[in-house]
Amino acid sequence: MTNIDEQGVRATLQLYLDGAREGDVDKVRRSFHPQARMSGFLQGQSLVGGPEPYYEAVTNAPPPAKSGEPYQAEITHLAVAERVASATLVESSYLGMHFTTFFHLLKIGGNWQIISKTFMHHQ
Repeated sequence: MTNIDEQGVRATLQLYLDGAREGDVDKVRRSFHPQARMSGFLQGQSLVGGPEPYYEAVTNAPPPAKSGEPYQAEITHLAVAERVASATLVESSYLGMHFTTFFHLLKIGGNWQIISKTFMHHQ
């Protein structure tokens, strides 16, 4: 793992986090590959598909930056192997919920993009 690649992965994840925190769906969309997949469990229901429902939530829900919700996120794991990467993110107080999320990223055309997001909502 090169320092430049690690910085690139972290920058993509930060774009995702900033978009979520600010309610800026354009930032969130830029962090994802256009054909990305998103799956996981939300309030006990399994979800399998693309990130479009998440884009809608970011667009329509009051963002933590404006609501004052104490949203926090921490990258607890990061691994980079040339042009592929994996990261684990632990989020608390996002729209009143807590998540563990596993991201897979690809470096395409010199840019890191999220290709898959698998998440678990903790009740």
